[in-house]
Amino acid sequence: MSITIRTASPADAEEFSAIYAPYVTETAVTFECAAPSAEEFAERIEHTLEKYPYLVAEENGTPVGYAYAGVFKARAAYDRSAEVSIYVRRGYSGRGIGRLLYAALESALRLQNITNLYACIAYAERDDEYLTKNSADFHAHLGYRLIGVFDRCGRKFGRWYSMVWMEKFLCPHTDDPAPFLPFPQIKDSFSGEYGIK
Repeated sequence: MSITIRTASPADAEEFSAIYAPYVTETAVTFECAAPSAEEFAERIEHTLEKYPYLVAEENGTPVGYAYAGVFKARAAYDRSAEVSIYVRRGYSGRGIGRLLYAALESALRLQNITNLYACIAYAERDDEYLTKNSADFHAHLGYRLIGVFDRCGRKFGRWYSMVWMEKFLCPHTDDPAPFLPFPQIKDSFSGEYGIK
């Protein structure tokens, strides 16, 4: 496996839409019920990159997964916290792509002076054909801990699903933390230090 990581761009929207659509239409992994168009995806990517990293994993030039960070809460006091998300193309799970993407994402977020990471994960009490505990288990293996459960808050495919929040401390909490730096300000350092395009 030869996987490369680079910063995404709106030009990746069509591929990302193709990766994401089965999660929307065939699973309860996301509580979105209608797959976004490539145009909407391009807008999402562009908006995210104004402040946060949006990364893509490629194998031989083909996108096989993506990960990004976003606002945890909009108020200024939350600036050093971020919500993270990841999606891997069907058929590519279990090959370490998610781990590579999150390692790169965390590297960028450290440079941005982010301390807390949060993952909002759909959760089923019992695995079914639409949702398993794989995402929660994946995050737990990467050092996230369960901090909250919203019981049966989402309904999809005629079933109720819960949502859990998981948290990871990325950097130490200090009395005088460095300010949050938007991704464009650290992108060159990140690219040079971690060999990411």
